[in-house]
Amino acid sequence: MTERLPRYMDSGRIYRDRVDAGTYLADQLEQYRGQDVLVLGIPRGGMPVAAEVALRLDAEMDVVVARKLGAPGYPELAIGAVTANGGRFLNTDIISELGISDDYLNSVTAEKQAEARQREGRFRGSHPGPRIKDRIVIIVDDGLATGATMRAAVRSVRAQAPRTLIVAVPVGSRQASAALRGEADEVLCLYAPEDFWAVGLYYRNFEPTEDEEVERLLHESYARRRTDKGQVPS
Repeated sequence: MTERLPRYMDSGRIYRDRVDAGTYLADQLEQYRGQDVLVLGIPRGGMPVAAEVALRLDAEMDVVVARKLGAPGYPELAIGAVTANGGRFLNTDIISELGISDDYLNSVTAEKQAEARQREGRFRGSHPGPRIKDRIVIIVDDGLATGATMRAAVRSVRAQAPRTLIVAVPVGSRQASAALRGEADEVLCLYAPEDFWAVGLYYRNFEPTEDEEVERLLHESYARRRTDKGQVPS
C-alpha cells in the first residue's frame, strides 16, 4: 500500500466546486494516463469529481453505489455500508456498543444491497457493468468523513481482482484515510486537515448532486468512449 501526500496537503485548500477538485486529483494521477484505467465514482457527490478525473486521464468511467447501513431506530447513524454486489463494511465498535443483532444486520444489509442494485441499474440504463479484473481501478469520492461507504466500495472492487486499486479523494479525515491504508493499494488524499469537520466545508460550492446529474455524467462518458472506439453514439 502507498499513501501519497502532495506538497499542498496542509495548505488549507478550499476547492471552488467538485469539478475543480477533480482537476487537482487528475494532476496527481497523470502517471496512469494511457494505461488500462477505470475510474469509479461514488454517487452522488463523487460523480462530478470522478467525471473530471476520467476526462483528463482519457479513462473509462463508471459507478459503484454504496448504501449506508443505519442503526435500528436511528437510520442516520451509520453502522456500516454495503454495495450492490455485497461488499460490506461494518463499524464493529458501534454495533457492539448498541448490541445490534446479527438478524438486524442481515436484514438491513439485504435491504440496502437491493437498493444499491436498483440505483446502479437506473444510473447505467442498458449499459453493462465495467470489466474490473486486471485493470487499474481508481475509486473517487468528493471526500472522506467516516469512510464507511468508501471501505464498502473498496471491498466490492477488491473481490473482482483489479490489478491495482486506488482510492482518490480531494479531502478527508486522517482517521478515514488511515483506515483505508490496509485495504487499497494506494490512498491519494490531497488535503487531510488535522481538525476535520465535514466534507462540504472544503468547497465554496457544495450544492447537492442530483440523480439526473449522475445519469448525465455517466452517459456522456459512455458516449465519449464509444466515439473513441469509432462507434456512433446512440
